[in-house]
Amino acid sequence: MIRRNTAFRSLWLARAISFVGDSLGLIALILYTAHTTGDPRAVALLLLVGDFLPSLLTPLTSGLADRFDRKTVMIGCELARGVVFTVIALVRPSFVPLLLLVFAQAAIGQAFQPASRAAVAGLVEDDHLEAANAALGLGTNGLEVLGPIVAAAALPFLGLRGVLLIDAGTFAVSALILLRLPRLRVSLEEGQRASFLARTREGLTEIWRRPVVRAIAIGFFLVVAFTGVDDVALVFMGRALGAGDAGTSILYAGSGVGLLVGLAVLSRWPKVAPAMLLLVAGFALSSAGNLLTGIALAVPVAFFTQSLRGVGISMNDTGVNTLVHRLVPSRLHGRVFGNLYGAVGVAAGVSYLIGGQLVAMFGPRTVFIGAGAGGLITALLLAVALRRLAAAAR
Repeated sequence: MIRRNTAFRSLWLARAISFVGDSLGLIALILYTAHTTGDPRAVALLLLVGDFLPSLLTPLTSGLADRFDRKTVMIGCELARGVVFTVIALVRPSFVPLLLLVFAQAAIGQAFQPASRAAVAGLVEDDHLEAANAALGLGTNGLEVLGPIVAAAALPFLGLRGVLLIDAGTFAVSALILLRLPRLRVSLEEGQRASFLARTREGLTEIWRRPVVRAIAIGFFLVVAFTGVDDVALVFMGRALGAGDAGTSILYAGSGVGLLVGLAVLSRWPKVAPAMLLLVAGFALSSAGNLLTGIALAVPVAFFTQSLRGVGISMNDTGVNTLVHRLVPSRLHGRVFGNLYGAVGVAAGVSYLIGGQLVAMFGPRTVFIGAGAGGLITALLLAVALRRLAAAAR
């Protein structure tokens, strides 16, 4: 897919560069916050502001992808995010201003993500959606493994400012590459005649009125609500295992390694399993990875269990994106993707908010075990619900 389709290759490369830089900046900010505050709740608040609060804006921001040329939306978002990270790097703000800037760049990202996901169906044919979504995930989620590894190597030499400037540069490079894309504008007949509020309402109701999409959205929300706490707990799990900053960064890279392996397999053999099976199995495996992390006794073991989590995420990521492309009309892709992943952002925010307190009270091990168990139960209930829906449709 990447070799044959020039336009898709540009989208893939731009997102890969942007995402690697973004994960690099995130690790730097997590470590910086943990060092300066020493409080799990401060790390949770940083992640809360970066995920939960901006996700509340998705019913509004996701509509941009269905109203304007998706190429223009993506380029504008990348340039704006680069400016914000440059300000963070040069000013080195205190904690409260830092939270405001993190919120600003994350809110901009809530417009970029649905536009980039919706763009896939405009660049590839339906038969190639699994391969395209897996390949795109490989270039974004899969290659995030490079972020923590580069952070571990670069922070001692460049410091927070240097790492964040690299991050800002990746957004500029991504914007330049996106200039190669063709226009990706939704036609007037398909989605631009309705009022802004009507389009927003239509995007919100589309998920709920389609039973399969509704079940997927609810299951996705609950799994992330249980397991999203791992981003908060992992830095403290590293300390419990005696790992320093470099070792902790490697633990964060574990899920990226799993993503890389899983998405590489799925992009090479996209028909290895139906999209629905990939979805449910992915939820179960990612949850099991967190549960096993809670009982790990050494850094290499925790790295492996986080890798299992990453393989699971590669499966559900490919399954969710492919099913939305096929079950939802193209004119609604931006809004449905935005609202679906916006709800996931809300779930992550809830998980961060509660999880930071739980880590402080009970320690990271207990939190990992409880989160993994909750995710596994949710995956089982989703499998039952989807089976019933499939039987009713026959």
